[in-house]
Amino acid sequence: MNEKVDTNLLLSFFNQHIKLDIVDFIELLVIFVFVFFVYNQYIKGTHSEKLVKGLMVLIIAWGVSELLILVGLFILGYFLKSLVAIIVFSLVVVFQPELRKFLGYLGQTGFLKKDFFSIKKNENDIKIIKEILEAVKYCSKTHCGALIVFGKQNNDFLFSDVGTKINADISCQLILTIFHPNTPLHDGAMIIIDNKITAAGVLLPLTEDPKLSWKYGTRHRAAIGMSESSDCACLVVSEETGDVSIALDGTLKKYEDITELRDDLTRILGFDTKVSTPLLGINFFPFIKKGD
Repeated sequence: MNEKVDTNLLLSFFNQHIKLDIVDFIELLVIFVFVFFVYNQYIKGTHSEKLVKGLMVLIIAWGVSELLILVGLFILGYFLKSLVAIIVFSLVVVFQPELRKFLGYLGQTGFLKKDFFSIKKNENDIKIIKEILEAVKYCSKTHCGALIVFGKQNNDFLFSDVGTKINADISCQLILTIFHPNTPLHDGAMIIIDNKITAAGVLLPLTEDPKLSWKYGTRHRAAIGMSESSDCACLVVSEETGDVSIALDGTLKKYEDITELRDDLTRILGFDTKVSTPLLGINFFPFIKKGD
């Protein structure tokens, strides 16, 4: 009898609250499209993706708690509901730096214009990729060490007070000049943001992973450390071997084929028209694990 009553209560709840007319359906569709766009454009593949997935689990858990209370399982329902509330308040404290970064990004001038309505593919994009590849190929051939960080506009504050300001167009000659062994800036990292070389000689945080192989030097450790603490991608040319690698989301991928490197750089910089969003911060290929 109790089971029948609980079932009736559940059916009554859905009958009262899940009645959608065409206007409600359109509103829900607009919300879904907006959330899906924001997720793909700004969250997917970044460090924030795990946070968003965790929030979705919490929302589902909250819904389950409401259903448990509705069917008469009050202890389980209120326990789950209280647990969700505690976790939500904890997230505000744990992810305070990420929330501050996100709010600062929303407050940037030209936020909507630059990201929602930008056209990614043009001749300048092809020229930028070509200039970077030419420099990387020369550095690899001559065993000239290099470290290049590709960041988004909202990452600019990470490097605002470090290194030497440049703010120059990307060119093969400038990249090779900066990383030439006899220049003062060759030991640090070059920062590329919004298709501009914004700074050079920047010191990056080293990874603290104890399992990282001994064969990786300071440049590789700095690249991995930077990719762990941000959604930047870091390109490294080894001074000892000439190997070219990209660190992304705490993992490292080595390149043997220049075509593959070009394709990945195109995706990293958001120039690939075959994908819906820039893939900066997305682990879009099976990267080599840090300890390998």
